[in-house]
Amino acid sequence: MLITNEFRDHFSPSIRARGERYFSAGRVQLDEVDSGFASANVRGSRRRPYEVKILWRGTDNDNILAYCDCPYCGQGQLCKHIWATLLQLELNGANEIVTGNVEFGESMRNGNAPPWQRATGRRPNWQTQLDGIRVHDEQVARQDAGKQAYGTRRASEIWYALDVTESLQTGKLTVEAFMHPTLRDGTLGKPKPFAVARVHLSKISREDDRRIFEILRGVFSGQQQSWNNYRTWGPSSTNRLVIPPSLVETVAPLLAATRRFYWQLDSSLPPDDDHAIAWDDGPAWQLRLAGEETSGGKTCRITGQLVRDEESVRLDDAVLLLASGFVLLPHALARLDTSARHFGWIATLRKHGAIDVPHESRGAFLDAYYKLSNRPEINLPDQWHAERVTGTPRGRLQIDSPVRPVHGGSDTLCARLQFLYDDVVFEQGDVAAGRYDPQGDVVLLRNGPREAKLAEELAAAGLSRVVTDENEADYIFPKQRLPDVVAELSRSDWIVESAGARIRRPGTTSLSVTSGVDWFDLTGQVEFDGVAASLPNLLTALRNGEHYVRLDDGTQGILPEEWLTRFAPLAEFARPEGDALRFASSQALLLDAMLSERDDVRVDRAFRHFRNKLAGFAGVKPAAAPRGFHGKLRAYQREGLGWLHFLREFRLGGCLADDMGLGKTIQVLALLQSRRLARPSDGTTRLPSIVVVPKSLVFNWLDEAARFTPRLRVVNYTGIDRAERLAECDDYDVLVTTYGTLRRDIAELREKRFDYAILDESQAIKNRNSQAAKACRLLDADHRLAMTGTPVENRLDDLWSMFEFLNPGMLGSSATFAALQHSNFDVSSGGGDRDGTQGNGDANESNIAVLAQALRPFMLRRTKEQVLSELPKKTEQSLYCEMSTKQRKEYERLRDYYRAQLSDRVQRVGLKRAKIHVLEALLRMRQAACHPGLLDRDRRDESSPKLDALFEQLDEVTAEGHKALVFSQFTSLLSIVRAHLDRQGSCYEYLDGRTRQRGDRVARFQDDPECRLFLISLKAGGHGLNLTAADYVFILDPWWNPAVESQAIDRAHRIGQSRPVFAYRLICRDTIEDKIVELQRSKRRLADAIVSADNSLISSLTAEDLALLFS
Repeated sequence: MLITNEFRDHFSPSIRARGERYFSAGRVQLDEVDSGFASANVRGSRRRPYEVKILWRGTDNDNILAYCDCPYCGQGQLCKHIWATLLQLELNGANEIVTGNVEFGESMRNGNAPPWQRATGRRPNWQTQLDGIRVHDEQVARQDAGKQAYGTRRASEIWYALDVTESLQTGKLTVEAFMHPTLRDGTLGKPKPFAVARVHLSKISREDDRRIFEILRGVFSGQQQSWNNYRTWGPSSTNRLVIPPSLVETVAPLLAATRRFYWQLDSSLPPDDDHAIAWDDGPAWQLRLAGEETSGGKTCRITGQLVRDEESVRLDDAVLLLASGFVLLPHALARLDTSARHFGWIATLRKHGAIDVPHESRGAFLDAYYKLSNRPEINLPDQWHAERVTGTPRGRLQIDSPVRPVHGGSDTLCARLQFLYDDVVFEQGDVAAGRYDPQGDVVLLRNGPREAKLAEELAAAGLSRVVTDENEADYIFPKQRLPDVVAELSRSDWIVESAGARIRRPGTTSLSVTSGVDWFDLTGQVEFDGVAASLPNLLTALRNGEHYVRLDDGTQGILPEEWLTRFAPLAEFARPEGDALRFASSQALLLDAMLSERDDVRVDRAFRHFRNKLAGFAGVKPAAAPRGFHGKLRAYQREGLGWLHFLREFRLGGCLADDMGLGKTIQVLALLQSRRLARPSDGTTRLPSIVVVPKSLVFNWLDEAARFTPRLRVVNYTGIDRAERLAECDDYDVLVTTYGTLRRDIAELREKRFDYAILDESQAIKNRNSQAAKACRLLDADHRLAMTGTPVENRLDDLWSMFEFLNPGMLGSSATFAALQHSNFDVSSGGGDRDGTQGNGDANESNIAVLAQALRPFMLRRTKEQVLSELPKKTEQSLYCEMSTKQRKEYERLRDYYRAQLSDRVQRVGLKRAKIHVLEALLRMRQAACHPGLLDRDRRDESSPKLDALFEQLDEVTAEGHKALVFSQFTSLLSIVRAHLDRQGSCYEYLDGRTRQRGDRVARFQDDPECRLFLISLKAGGHGLNLTAADYVFILDPWWNPAVESQAIDRAHRIGQSRPVFAYRLICRDTIEDKIVELQRSKRRLADAIVSADNSLISSLTAEDLALLFS
C-alpha cells in the first residue's frame, strides 16, 4: 500500500494540498534514508529550511513517528512539511514503511526571562553630602590624571561608551562605539557613531580594536550572525554592541586596556574622561547590611554595603549593578557575587534607600528578617541583637488523601515533609531560616544539616521529591511502598500521619479456600495490633484506591506489603462473591501459586485434590502414535502428544510453543487422529474440529494430513464455494480455514459446535482488539489449542489475547494482566503506570514468578538444542574491537552532545514524548560505533576497527574453505563491506529487503563452492532462509532484540547442518554496543521467566536505561 494512501486521513485536506504544492515545487531535499530513519530539509517561508525527521522502526505499536521544527507542528499538529516529505519518500520507492498511526515528536520551545530594571530615587542625608564632597575631590584628582593619560590622542580613534541606561533595560552590558575624527589643527573632533556594520574588520587600523570585534563576532544588536557567511557585520548601521554575560570577563579587560572605555548615563552626551573605566580583576563584591541607631536609639537604619576582604563601598556609590554578576563603580567594572540571590535586596535599597525600623518593631523585624530565604549578612547594634539558637528537628510525614492527580496516577501517594522544633513547625518548602521567639528573646534557627539528613531518610525510604508551581514541597511514592515507608520511618523516630489519624502496621493474616462445583472461594482477614479487618473491607479499600483501611476503632490500618505486591493484583482475576473471592476451576493453579508461600492457608479436601491432580502435570506420560498414523513420532513428540491428552482430560486450553521445525503440526495431527478413533461416551455423533491457519499454510496442512493421517477427513474451508462445505461439515473430521475466512464467516461458524478449535501461528491474534481475535473467541468448541513458535512476539501482553481464547477469564481483564507484570500496580485504576502507559515500569518479579508457575501446565515449549541431539554444536562468542584514538574522540563528542541534549528534554517532557529524539540519538551512536561512513558518506572509504576485524576473520575463514554469513541492521554498512569485497575480487551473494529472486541467491550460495560469503540485512534475512552451507556467522552490530540475532544464527544452525557452527558478534568496546548487550541481558529475563525472549526492549526503555546507554 502507498504511504500516502495509508496515512492521508491523518492530515487535513488543506494541509495535504499545501504539502503537494511544496513537493511539486521540488522543495524537499532528503538528507538520509536508511535503517528505518529519514531526515529532510523542506524550503518554506523562512530563510532556513524546516527540519523534518521520520522514524518507522523501533517504535511502539508499529507507528510512524514524525517531527518538524515548524511552529504548526510544535502545537501538536501534522504539518505540510511532513506530508511533502512522505510524498518524496514515496517517489523514492519507500512504499512499504509500516501500517499504523502517525505520531508527532515534541518540538523545542525557548523562553527568556525579563531583565531586572533599575529604578531611581535615593534618600539624601548629611552623610551623603559629606561623601559627595569626598567624591568630588577624588574626581578632580582623577580628572587631572585622566588628562595626562588621554592627553596625546591618536587620530581617528574608536572609543567605547558603556550606556548605563540601556544596560539597565537589557540587563546586559551595552556598549556603543564612536569614532573621533582628526581635525585640521590635529585635535579630535566631535565623536560620531561608528557604524561597525558597514566596515570590514580589515579596515579597522588598531590591533586591539580588531581583537575586540573578533571576539564579539556573531554578537550584534543582540542577534547571532554567522561570521563565515557575512564579510561585514550586516546591513544595519547601528553602533551598539550588547555583550553577553559569558563574554564580559573576556571583553571588558580588553576594552579597559584601550584606555578609550568610559561610561555615560545619556548617549547624547560627549565622552567624559572622568568616567573612564578600568577592569577590576579582584574577588567579587558581596552585599552586606549594616544597622546604625538614629534618633537617639529610637530607630535603627539599615543600609547596604558592597564588601570584599577588608574593603567596603556604599551601595549608593555603584553606578550600575547587574543581576548577571557585574557592578560598575565610578572608575572600575568588577564582579558581583550573585550566588546568594541577594539582588532583590539590592533593587529595594537602590530604589527606596535605607530601611528605618522603629525600636518597638524590633521583634517583628527580626522575625520577618529570619523568615526570608536570601538574607545578606547583617551587622546590628548590640541592643538590637537577639541570641540565636539552632534547634534539633524531628521529622513528620503528612500523607495526603485523596491523591492529587497533578503528581501522577492513582498508584501514587503524595506526602509533605515537616520539621518539628518542639511546638514550632516548618514545612520543607518554607524559605524561612528561623523564627523569632519574643518570650525568650531568641531566634530559633533551623538546623540545615539535620533537615537534610531527614530528607535523605525519606529518599532512602523510596520517596521522590516534586516541587509544585506553588512552591509547595511534596513527596511522591508508589502506593505499594506505604507499609515499607511507615516501618522504616517509625524505626527512626518519625511521626507518620494521614488525615490526622494514627496509622497501624499490619500483623498476621489468615486465609481459607472452599470448593464448589466449578469454582473455589477464598476468604480471610488481617490483624492490625489486635484489630481485625475482613477480606471484603480490605478489597473495598483497594478498589477505592485507598492505601489504608478504616478499622472499627477509628484508626487506620496500612494494607500489608504482601497483600499489595502479591495477593491484591492476583485477586483481581477473581470476582467478588459475598465475603469471598471466587475463582474459576481453570484458575486453580493461579490461586495455588498465589497462596503457595503462605503457611496460614486452610484448604478443603476438594481443592487439595484438584490442585494435586493438576500439579501432576510434571508426571505426564508420553503417548504412542494412534492407530492409522503414518510415520514415527520422535520421543519429544510423544511427550507432546501425552501433554495434549492431559489438557483434554482436564478440559483445559493450552499452547504448543515448540521451536520452528520441531513438528508441531505432526503432534496435533496425531491428536486429531486419536479423536477420530474415540467414540463419544454419551453415544452422540463425533464433532468435527476446526483449524485456523494463515493463508500460506492451508495447503501445508492439507498435504501433511494426507501424508501422516490419510484416514482423517479434512476439508478446505476457503474459497467461494465454502458455504456448501459448511453445510456438510459434520461429515468431516477437520475443517481447515484461514483467519480472514473465519473473520468473514464468524456469524455462521459460531453456530457450529466443534470438538477442537486450533489456532496455528496464534500470534495472529496477539492484538486482543483485532477482528480476528474477537472471531476466534466466539468459536464454540469443547477443547482449544494454540500453536506458535513465538508466543511472546512483542511483549508479555501478547499472552493475554491467546489465553483469553484458550481459557476465557483465566488471566482476568487485559488491564489487570498488564498491570500484573509491573511493580507500580493500582487496583483502582485497572492497572497501568503513572504516565498512563502499560509496561514501562520494571517487572514485578514475584508476580511474574507466580504467573510462570500458574501458566506452566498450559504451555509446552521445547527448543532444537533441547530435543535434537543430532544437531552439531553451536558456539557463540563476542569479538571486542578497540576504537582508534580519532574514532574514540568523535564518538565521545557525539555521545556527550546527545547526552546533554536529551537529559534536559527527557526531564522536561518525559521519555515518551521525547521518544523520536531518543531513538535518533541511539541510532547515531550505533552508527558511529560501526563506521564513520554511516554518518558522513564522504568517509565511506575510511577504515574502521570493526570492519578491519571482520575482514581479517573473513580472510582466514574463506582461506580454510569455510563459508560465512555476514548480518547487519544497516544496509549502508553492508554496502561498505561490498565495496571492499569488490575491490578484492571476492565472490559473494547479497540480500536485503529489496532483493528479488531470493531463492536464486540462496541456491547459488548453497551450491557454488566459489561463493563463500553471503551479506544479509538482519531484518530481511532473519528467517525463512536455509543456509546450512555456512558454518560461520558474523553479526556486525547488536540489535535490541536478541531473538532476532538468534534467528539469524539459526539460518546456518538447523536441521541439515553437519558441521559445528561458530557465531561471532562484533562489539565496539566502551560504546553503546556493549551497553545494548548489557541491557539485553537485564530486559529479557521478564519474558524468559514465562516462555521466550522479550522483543520489546526498545519500546520499554526507561530513564535509567537511557542513562546506562549514554554512560
